[in-house]
Amino acid sequence: MAIVALKAWYIEQYEPIREIVKRPHDLRLSRSSLLKSGLRADILDETEEIATSKWFERYIEGETIEFYIEGSGGYAIANLDLKSHEIYLTKQELNAFLEPKIFFSYQQEYKESSELFREVLEAAIAKVNKTARIPLSLELAQRPKNAPLRLSSGQLRQIRKSLLFIADGTAIATTTREDKPQLLLSSNVCVELGYALHSKRQGQILLLQMERLQGQFPFDLTSHQQLSCKTAEEVRQMLPSLLEALLQRFNL
Repeated sequence: MAIVALKAWYIEQYEPIREIVKRPHDLRLSRSSLLKSGLRADILDETEEIATSKWFERYIEGETIEFYIEGSGGYAIANLDLKSHEIYLTKQELNAFLEPKIFFSYQQEYKESSELFREVLEAAIAKVNKTARIPLSLELAQRPKNAPLRLSSGQLRQIRKSLLFIADGTAIATTTREDKPQLLLSSNVCVELGYALHSKRQGQILLLQMERLQGQFPFDLTSHQQLSCKTAEEVRQMLPSLLEALLQRFNL
């Protein structure tokens, strides 16, 4: 039976998949068995070649080593036996499948806050791009005119594939609940935020707010990053540094 060699690319730092596959592969494998959460394979490369590779040196130092395997997706090494040329890998979500974009879910009911956030985000991204390996872009949510919001598969993909999801959670009005004022947010933002909470990892969501009305926030996002500001000056001072901190994990 002929051996079908699978190409594998070592993921050292964030880089989109479409760019990764343009460079030479780092490993050749012959799949022995495929499990729901893992993969066992024979290594086809020579021992000397593997032993001197950067990824193997980091593996024996105890680092998590991730690969993109053509036709199979993302994996991390669970165990490797260099003598028998066997490798065991576990399924892994790779940042490489994300696009170098920041998705901004803005609201139209109180335009002042979203316009300010957009202005500061665009300036901060331009600053990051001056020294970044991979340039970032700002993706704006679609807002249909005189029609209800319908999230298409393409729009959902934009949220799911973005490096970061940023939403304008500034209150647009208040209501009363049990004699206590309750803040109301843009319904469009809430729909997109709900999908982001479902599809994004912790650390990839940022909720921005301008403090303009008194009342209780309708939900608590304790495990996700939030920034609340009273003035435009506070936004200009705090948002760029927070954005850079959230982007550090991608080592742009």
